[in-house]
Amino acid sequence: MDELGASVARHVTDVNGPVHFVDFGGGGPAIVLVHGLGGSAINWLGVGPALARSGRTIAVDLPGFGRTPLGGRSARVAAQAEWLARFIESVAAGPAVVVGNSMGGLIAMMAAAAEPALISRLVLAAPAAPSPRARIHPAVLAAFLIYAMPGVGRWYVERRSARLGPEGLVRDMLRMCCVDPSRVAAELRDAHVSLAAERLAGMPWGPAAFLEAARSTVSAITRRRRFYEMARRIAAPVLLIHGARDRLVPLEAARRLARLRPEWTLEVLDDVGHVAQMETPNRFVDAMTRWMDATSAKGRACEEIRTSGWRRAATS
Repeated sequence: MDELGASVARHVTDVNGPVHFVDFGGGGPAIVLVHGLGGSAINWLGVGPALARSGRTIAVDLPGFGRTPLGGRSARVAAQAEWLARFIESVAAGPAVVVGNSMGGLIAMMAAAAEPALISRLVLAAPAAPSPRARIHPAVLAAFLIYAMPGVGRWYVERRSARLGPEGLVRDMLRMCCVDPSRVAAELRDAHVSLAAERLAGMPWGPAAFLEAARSTVSAITRRRRFYEMARRIAAPVLLIHGARDRLVPLEAARRLARLRPEWTLEVLDDVGHVAQMETPNRFVDAMTRWMDATSAKGRACEEIRTSGWRRAATS
């Protein structure tokens, strides 16, 4: 049985090469969901149907991830941001609300800074961002140091995958990303195991894409001045959603972004880890829809003020 369920459609299209995405349905302005490092469109299965009540909701497999091959494209985050903009143009018929988790949040920020006309609102779920090293979980720090080593990184990723197998890879991912992995729905866990098995069996581009993306993510967030300059250029309204017990991106990283851009909204979810959309999907959807309703109301009020001002000027 397809892990997406009967109400969700899987598609393949061409955006500088083949790309897989899932469409949760819905009408109105598009909502584009962008996964993190090692993730895929199925990371959003727990929230996609609910978000589809607010707009046409699409979750994408970035080049090199999920079922999308690299296909001659780069997995570096800068290239992924350029690619995301083209995806929004061709598939979402932008502008779109873009929701990015972890590395996907960084990619979404880069796209919003570079092409503001394509992104109307931005939801950043634990986005990859500069963090105090002392607050990074030691296991995370050690893994990324290994990824940075030419040859060693590839050997480590392939050896670990072979040793753990699909179920072990998913189990370890959930242990690191969640405060309580048992909160993740069984069908969502099974979908991840199924995709992991598929990737190990027949998607040889996976390790290279993962390492290229991981190294470029680290490069982007360690260049702090450039990162914060990019964040200052974002014109779209932004919601930051961050788990208070995130091991991969400490909460302080989101707080620093909120101090840099005080007009952004920061929603902290207590007792939640790095993937709130998987661990506590109802809380994630509630935070996002409340914010979208509030920003829509504010936008309508501003438009009414502009319109009434124009009318007074026209009649004076």
